[in-house]
Amino acid sequence: MDPISEAEIRGSFLNCSKGDAARIKLPTDFLETPWELLDFFGWTDPSAPQRAAIVLPSEDGVQAIMLRKADRAFGGRVRSGLCQACLTSHPGGGVALFTASCPGPSGRVGNSVGEYLCADLACSLYLRGTMRPRPGAVRVEETLALDEKVERAMRKLRAFARRVADTPATVR
Repeated sequence: MDPISEAEIRGSFLNCSKGDAARIKLPTDFLETPWELLDFFGWTDPSAPQRAAIVLPSEDGVQAIMLRKADRAFGGRVRSGLCQACLTSHPGGGVALFTASCPGPSGRVGNSVGEYLCADLACSLYLRGTMRPRPGAVRVEETLALDEKVERAMRKLRAFARRVADTPATVR
């Protein structure tokens, strides 16, 4: 991924107000981001752990999506899960349901879209093996080359972004 600035990120959100985009805090180590190892940029707001965002490269620059991270202990038990982007299986709490409010009238009536992703949004680093998941995590053994795995993950994330952007408003 090419390096992006804070202003580019804040100006590219498709599902939140300018005020919400201004309020989300970037990671404290944002200036040291290893852009060459990332296919997308994802983070959890250091001051609000239930708020997160992903920034995807697009034909027009970048596209950002504001996310809400579901509470991890649904029903009192934390189970292992499989990230739907990078296919890394994490033990308890390593995968989280992230939901994105839909923009415009659709979001105003409460529509949202969700996806199970690595709780730390470090899918690119897991794919490349530059970051090891917690003990007990399992990477699905595949014969695909790295670029094919990356393309599959990005296809999944772009489809998620399209679902966020294209969900029609419905009356409840």
